[in-house]
Amino acid sequence: MPYTKSPRPYKAEYEKQKERGEHPDRMERQRARRKVDASSPDANKNGKADKREGKDIDHVKMLSKGGSNKDGVRIVTPAKNRARNGHSTKEKGGKKPA
Repeated sequence: MPYTKSPRPYKAEYEKQKERGEHPDRMERQRARRKVDASSPDANKNGKADKREGKDIDHVKMLSKGGSNKDGVRIVTPAKNRARNGHSTKEKGGKKPA
């Protein structure tokens, strides 16, 4: 729900993320995005790698399952990345990313 009558409390949201222990995973995702953006061409100079435009960085082993950038990352559509919903491609019922 958008904030219409008051500004969004970014600082409070950040503090809640830290309390819940989400901060390290968030930073790991940011490092993965920056690495892809730095190592790939950016023809339109908008700060995102051309191959990542409109796509998500997908960790081969999910951060929530103990993975890291060292386990590998790939670029997939947001729908495929978010459809995994905590399932690996080897688990029964898991969606197979491209």
